[in-house]
Amino acid sequence: MNLEQNESMKTNPILEETWRIKDQLAAEAGYDIDRFVEQLRAWSVTQPHSGPVVRNAEELRQLMAREERERAEQSAFALNDKPPRKKR
Repeated sequence: MNLEQNESMKTNPILEETWRIKDQLAAEAGYDIDRFVEQLRAWSVTQPHSGPVVRNAEELRQLMAREERERAEQSAFALNDKPPRKKR
């Protein structure tokens, strides 16, 4: 990719926000990686992770499939919460 192609690419708001946050966290740590890691560890103690940990694409596919099955089951329960009407 040449410079002209690079400059003409559309901006990606997700990447821009990620870079902004990265720069903000680096500045808060004084651009010191050891201090950053120390702050990260302190934060992780006060903000425990309660959700699933996904280590690779296959685990993500399995998690998404399980969540979709659970949503489908919930929908089925919602549709079947009343007994069928008796025919006359």
